[in-house]
Amino acid sequence: MECKNCKNPISDMVFYCEKCGAKVIRNRLTLGNLFGFVIESYFNIDNSFLKTLITLFTDPRDVIHGYITGLRKKYMNPIAFMTIAITLSGFMVILLQQRMGDLDLTMFEMGVNPEGMQKFNQKVMNFTTEYSSLIFLLFIPVFAFAGWLTFNRNGYNLTEYTVVTTYALAQWSILSFPFSLAILYFYPQSYMTYSLVVSAIMVAVIIYIIQMLNRYNWGSFLARMIAFLGLLIIGYVGIMIVIYILLFATGTITVDDFKNLNQATSSAINWASYNLV
Repeated sequence: MECKNCKNPISDMVFYCEKCGAKVIRNRLTLGNLFGFVIESYFNIDNSFLKTLITLFTDPRDVIHGYITGLRKKYMNPIAFMTIAITLSGFMVILLQQRMGDLDLTMFEMGVNPEGMQKFNQKVMNFTTEYSSLIFLLFIPVFAFAGWLTFNRNGYNLTEYTVVTTYALAQWSILSFPFSLAILYFYPQSYMTYSLVVSAIMVAVIIYIIQMLNRYNWGSFLARMIAFLGLLIIGYVGIMIVIYILLFATGTITVDDFKNLNQATSSAINWASYNLV
């Protein structure tokens, strides 16, 4: 017989191809062995995904700086890592759509026209849910630009800093997924409050990863963190403007929906926030 991957002749007694190292598959594909393959591929201790996930907390410099300087085989590359994060967020969107009626939106209804605010919230929610992956990806350049200007002892260019924030955002999205899933499934009425708190924790985790790459002293770190947060707020407002433009361009909202402008703005920001979780 021959290897199905590289066509190298192999013995019927071997389990791995001597030329390319691929596992020899003899059984037909079933649901059971397909599930086993997925578990083996992503969760065995030698797998690059698990190594990347763990080392990004214990030694993020080894993963990120290593990738930027040429270490490409030891850990999962940032695009593949982010792809896993977006895939998991897709499951969240499906569950979110199913539990939509259980979410508590009263925290946003502070205006004189609660019914109008509820309709506005629903429109923004539907839009941000549909385009959640795009909104999530918009935050990569925002974090990258803010970090590039404030935390950059290594002299990374903007593209290299995009790698930094891609790893960091994907890491947070993957780690928060099981907690977000549990809250949304068992306590959906608390999901909006939870999402705002977790988004703040996300920013703290990303600052931690960036600081671990640069290792500034405490005085310099605090000054740079304040500058970083300031730039982040500016970028966040910019994303909200983009969201509003898209909301108007698609006809999702109209001028009539802005009778309670301050509360509406707060709602849009919060709906965008939960998409980061």
